[in-house]
Amino acid sequence: MSVLRQPEVLGQTARRRVVGVTAALSAAAVETLAVGIWFGLVVDSRTTSTALAGLGVLFCGSLLRSGVFGATVSDLGDLLEPRRLGAALVLTTGWVLWLLVAELVGDRLGIVIGTAVLTGILTTQFIFERHVFRLRSSCKTSFTPVVPALLMAMGASILLVTAWFTSWSLSSPPITLVGTTVSIRIVALQIGGLVFGLFAFLAHQRRFQRLLAS
Repeated sequence: MSVLRQPEVLGQTARRRVVGVTAALSAAAVETLAVGIWFGLVVDSRTTSTALAGLGVLFCGSLLRSGVFGATVSDLGDLLEPRRLGAALVLTTGWVLWLLVAELVGDRLGIVIGTAVLTGILTTQFIFERHVFRLRSSCKTSFTPVVPALLMAMGASILLVTAWFTSWSLSSPPITLVGTTVSIRIVALQIGGLVFGLFAFLAHQRRFQRLLAS
């Protein structure tokens, strides 16, 4: 029977798409903010205090992103449940390992290897996250997390490229507002962060649309 003859089916599909896009935007915003702050702290300063602060931000962001996932596909429940803390810890560890591997290898090869490592870790984390929220799994859904993981890893590699191999910046002419002169300055790393956010959104949108349709 045609979908046009079943308006309730069309309505359910539209609702799933709206929920999927909203969840993807929320998860991408949280992830971009957390990874961006952590990455900025680590790149700009190598002190112990900034490293610990960055890890704290990254873990809190991972926990919140797990909460967005849980609220979308099941009941939110307790964010501090051990298994959900474990999912956030796996995600946090993945980002740290990605940067460590990339820096240890160095140069363009480090970015390539780091991207491969991050893809594998994110794929594992996505599958584990499904298990945490007790979603049914199949052979097909076991492989679908690879594409979102690769998309996010590619966004991360662009973020790393802008930090390592670009140094340009754009500044606007000085603007006087209420006796105060303001100048807007945009650096390459900020553009890299926006690109990462776009890739994160595409990755999460693919995840949620597949999960909500199953």
